[in-house]
Amino acid sequence: MERASSLVNRVGFQGEHGAYSELAARAALGTEIETIPHRTFDEVFEEVQTGNDHHGLVPIENSLAGSIHRNYDLLQRHKLWIVGETQLRVEHCLIAAPGVALTDVRIVRSHPQALAQCEGTLRKLGVETEAAYDTAGSVRDLRDSRARDAAAIASKLAAEVYDMNILEQGIEDDPNNFTRFLLLAREPLVASGDVKTSIVFALHNLPAALFRAMACFALRDIDLTKIESRPIPGSQWQYHFYLDFIGSQYEGAGQLALQHLGEMATELRVLGTYPRKT
Repeated sequence: MERASSLVNRVGFQGEHGAYSELAARAALGTEIETIPHRTFDEVFEEVQTGNDHHGLVPIENSLAGSIHRNYDLLQRHKLWIVGETQLRVEHCLIAAPGVALTDVRIVRSHPQALAQCEGTLRKLGVETEAAYDTAGSVRDLRDSRARDAAAIASKLAAEVYDMNILEQGIEDDPNNFTRFLLLAREPLVASGDVKTSIVFALHNLPAALFRAMACFALRDIDLTKIESRPIPGSQWQYHFYLDFIGSQYEGAGQLALQHLGEMATELRVLGTYPRKT
């Protein structure tokens, strides 16, 4: 439970200690935060919703793998606000127990996405791969197993947390590997200046409905940075549209565009206006 006397900001994330989400939280919010690991994204949202965690930090898209659809769905399901964003350069490390050499490794374990992003390196090494639910968790499990013929792929932080050795650093096939994270809270942030706004809306299934919705922003020269569609549960071939734009919900062209969109949308919800990370 939340400690009323504590001034420490409790930030929930998915994964074990040493996960990339924890690394992103520390980079964005500093070292004074208390990072709280959760096994699933659902738990991160629920713990912020109940107030056990002050904030949650969840990945929303990766520059190579694309969107994390589960978190889009959870944004719609929970009444939380986006109050910030950050980006993390994902650098994968090949990690093993102290004393294990690269030539000893026969099997490599990690999250399926990490394995896929290091496919070329792993092929050259000629090793078998095994999927795990979490990158940092694969390092923890490797430590506990005391295996001498296995390695894991995770962050440099994970190697430090579990007292393991880095055999190789930067083993990802494409160095242009960035993940964007969203910071979640129970209350909105009234931000101004260089800000971004995220919304979710639905439309009648009519010809050119989405075109007209986009015109609300195009007519005002508003920069759209992201649009994503997700099925509406229980409504066959109906979709929610998630959209990010540069600007504020509280003033100027952004406020006018949302008023215009509200006239044609069957649903419209602002998820938050927050400082833009460039």
